[in-house]
Amino acid sequence: MIALNSPVKPNLKKLTKFLEQVNKNGWYTNFGPLHKELTAKLEDYLGVQNLLLTNNGTSALQVAAKAIGSRDILATPFSFVATVSAFKWQKDKLAFADIDKHSLNLSPEAVKLAYRKGCKADTVVATHVYGNPCDVDAIDSLSEQNNFQTIYDAAHAFGVKLKDSSVLNYGDANTLSFHATKIFHTVEGGAIVFKDRVNFEKAEEIINFGIRPGRGVVDIGINAKLNEYQAAVGLVNLDEIDNILNHRAEIFHQYREGLKDFVELPKWHADANFNGAYMPILLESAEQMVEATKHLTNNNIQSRHYFEPSLDKVFVDSHNYGTRNSTSTAERILCLPMHAYLSHEEVTRVINTIKGMK
Repeated sequence: MIALNSPVKPNLKKLTKFLEQVNKNGWYTNFGPLHKELTAKLEDYLGVQNLLLTNNGTSALQVAAKAIGSRDILATPFSFVATVSAFKWQKDKLAFADIDKHSLNLSPEAVKLAYRKGCKADTVVATHVYGNPCDVDAIDSLSEQNNFQTIYDAAHAFGVKLKDSSVLNYGDANTLSFHATKIFHTVEGGAIVFKDRVNFEKAEEIINFGIRPGRGVVDIGINAKLNEYQAAVGLVNLDEIDNILNHRAEIFHQYREGLKDFVELPKWHADANFNGAYMPILLESAEQMVEATKHLTNNNIQSRHYFEPSLDKVFVDSHNYGTRNSTSTAERILCLPMHAYLSHEEVTRVINTIKGMK
């Protein structure tokens, strides 16, 4: 069986040394030394400032919204459910605008149309789908024209750059997921990268019950801190991240070269690198997607219909400014095996299996 995903296994010898250090310190959570070390190393590696670790990617989205004062969200309908359920959970108002049918990211033209139709959202939430950057320049321009803030869900975009600068440097806040299935993981975990220091400091209070050291409780908060055991896993995995990213980028390129004349592939941002977060293909119809899934399964190859359905079909009580492209994409999308342990020979086998479809 060629697995769809296989999480990175932390080096146990290195991990044990970190865990022994945690036990010796007796400091297991609450912004411990490993938490501080991982924060500094991630900021350096990613080329960002104001990075705040969280206990998972969903908390990262919720805390980011609270810190920048979001209450009314205009979001992409083509993403993992947590991208918008995080806001619905905390009773934020939600609406959807369509995606670009080529990049599969939130369409700037659809956002522009939504505001022309009277959208009053104070925040736009856009996902860098499959690690493919949004048209950040266009969205930033619209942000200035329509006075909204931007949160980018960058759960798939670890290590992605635009013109040699991290994609995490755009917008007002970027959220990351460090779930075990992601390129870089802490088993469970996440992070937020803020543009402004004041929002970072606000979020730091929020994830610690609203407490500011030396001042006590200054606002309503929750507990969304990353603990020291999770930070230890992150430090171990960060040592291997260059090898992981390079390998995934290689097999991503191999897939796209091998399949470009046989299936439709998302159009990638011209100024972005590949991180190989996922390997999506688009079939001609929902029926062909089902047949492709069966064909791959019959050849012992896992795949996933991801993302589906279009999220406006889930949150039907939210305003919809038109989601035709998202609906069509969600019916036809299929993700192929992609992980750090996938071999070039296995990729060749998957490619040939797709080509062998009747």
